Amino acid sequence: MITELGHFALILAFLVACVQTVVPLVGAHRRWSGGMAIAEPAATLHFLLVALSFAALTQAFVTSDFSLRLVVLNSHSAKPMLYKISGVWGNHEGSMLLWALILSLFGAMAAWFGGNLPPTLRARVLAVQGSISVAFLSFIILTSNPFLRVSPPPFDGRDLNPLLQDPGLAFHPPFLYLGYVGLSICFSFAVAALIEGRIDAAWGRWVRPWTLAAWMFLTIGIGLGSWWAYYELGWGGFWFWDPVENASFMPWLLAAALLHSAIVVEKREALKSWTILLAILAFGFSLMGTFIVRSGLLTSVHAFANDPERGVYILFILVFFTGGALTLFAARSSVMEARGVFSLVSRESAIIANNVLLAVSCFVVFIGTMWPMFAEMFFDRTLSVGPPFFNLAFTPFMVVLGLILPFGSMLPWKRARAGHVLPRLVPLVVIAVLVMGLVWTFQTGRSLLGPVGVFLGAWLIGGAVTDLWSRTGRSRDLRRLLRLPRADWGKSVAHSGLGITMLAIAGLMAWEQEDIRVVQPGQPYAVGGWQLELIGVSREKGPNYLSTIGEVSLSKNGSEIARLFPEKRIYPVAEMPTTEAAIDYRFLRDIYVVIGDAQANGGWVVRTYIKPLASWIWGGALLMALGAALSLSDRRYRVAAGAARMQTKRVPAE
Repeated sequence: MITELGHFALILAFLVACVQTVVPLVGAHRRWSGGMAIAEPAATLHFLLVALSFAALTQAFVTSDFSLRLVVLNSHSAKPMLYKISGVWGNHEGSMLLWALILSLFGAMAAWFGGNLPPTLRARVLAVQGSISVAFLSFIILTSNPFLRVSPPPFDGRDLNPLLQDPGLAFHPPFLYLGYVGLSICFSFAVAALIEGRIDAAWGRWVRPWTLAAWMFLTIGIGLGSWWAYYELGWGGFWFWDPVENASFMPWLLAAALLHSAIVVEKREALKSWTILLAILAFGFSLMGTFIVRSGLLTSVHAFANDPERGVYILFILVFFTGGALTLFAARSSVMEARGVFSLVSRESAIIANNVLLAVSCFVVFIGTMWPMFAEMFFDRTLSVGPPFFNLAFTPFMVVLGLILPFGSMLPWKRARAGHVLPRLVPLVVIAVLVMGLVWTFQTGRSLLGPVGVFLGAWLIGGAVTDLWSRTGRSRDLRRLLRLPRADWGKSVAHSGLGITMLAIAGLMAWEQEDIRVVQPGQPYAVGGWQLELIGVSREKGPNYLSTIGEVSLSKNGSEIARLFPEKRIYPVAEMPTTEAAIDYRFLRDIYVVIGDAQANGGWVVRTYIKPLASWIWGGALLMALGAALSLSDRRYRVAAGAARMQTKRVPAE
């Protein structure tokens, strides 16, 4: 009964989304207040209905209702409760319902917190958001119905993909979707502004909180996915340039560019057309990510489905919304005339450079991701584009971006003199160069990658600190720092997080050590100054898996530091093995041990990695997300944006 109720709620949500799309658009076009007023209750009801449908599906997984086909394919009665719940979105149909839920949530939030928007703009934003829901709800109902029954129901299910039975992967998709789908509201604001003929400083202020929220959740989601891949897959890496990893990274880059360009629209009423274009493309790349994951077009370890028919449906959604928005963008070019003027040396110019670097970086990742498909389609050649291409083509843009950020963030708006800013950065340059030289001295004979990463990290972190310190004035009154807007603190924290992540990635890639050997129990061996010894291997039974567990003693200079227990699991129902790495986490390094197969001579294959600064990668990502959260909590985002409205050129909506 609850399953049928969830299915009915999903269909009803589709009908409400249709009303949310059509009636407010007509009302805004005719200036009919009654029609525009329908948008808010429709958005709220739409969200509640999708939430009811999602709750019904969750209840089926929690209670192991094996009369539901989706539960049979992705759950098992012996599975721990956390993974029964995460099994709801650990598959194609459930993940699309989660997508629809978050999409409706952002629409409802725009209705709840958009009271200060002009009525016509609010109605159009909610209508555009509703139209996206119409597309995805129709996709779910027609091609990906999660409420299909099986008859007769089996005694038990086939279990969830063992790789997804992990806490990191339980929380990774919801955060990633909050970022992916959060960009839809930025898209809705852009399209509504184009229809409205109103793009001004107030619009820039309205769209920034939504961009911040989406970018923050994307950062958390990507960080969680990277951490999961690091400790779960047993490869010892944090990023593999997999097509699905790239699919989430591309909108992250464009959202970062949008976040900065919206500031220029708000402060100076410049970069209007560029900011609108970024809002369209950022969500367009989110849709492209959905297409890549579910179409089977590109090979990926993360792919949910390989169904070309469903892929074509998502491709149609991508082309319709992105193509339609770009067509409207071209038709409305007259309303995006920039007002603010600025000199070559100014914060505006620095943000333009920032945007160009981020956009070109996204384009590089896009080419590398899609080129194998293009080569096969147009040249009948099978090619593989791997990490060497991305590392070589992508890294220079990030290096230049890191060099620009501290300088650009300290420049004043409109017109600046480099001579006023450079003296404040000279001590920072000296310190960063000295640190780089010190690292270079200690790592004699190795590549320049590590020292350059250390320089960039010190430069970015020092730049953020210098920027804050400059706010204390000539009197160095530290109380001024406490009175700074949270957005200023958020900017410094986020830039510091980027510096830490850059430093950590460069250090790990430059100084990592790897050892693979067959180890006999009781026979010590050395890796990078540490001594390891395989004490023994045991076999145990878990809730829904069989585990082979190694016990490894880690010591240095004769003193034991830790006992590590790497595992190799077999899930009998899914007939799939997984690797559980054992990691000794320390501030400056990780020691990472993976146990492999038994050998005929009684030994075991053991892989050992020494990974310097590994934890700093996710610490930096966490700081970036924290910086976004600090900025989002700024009071200026909670007060009426209408107070900052400025007279702008309007064109008739007709």
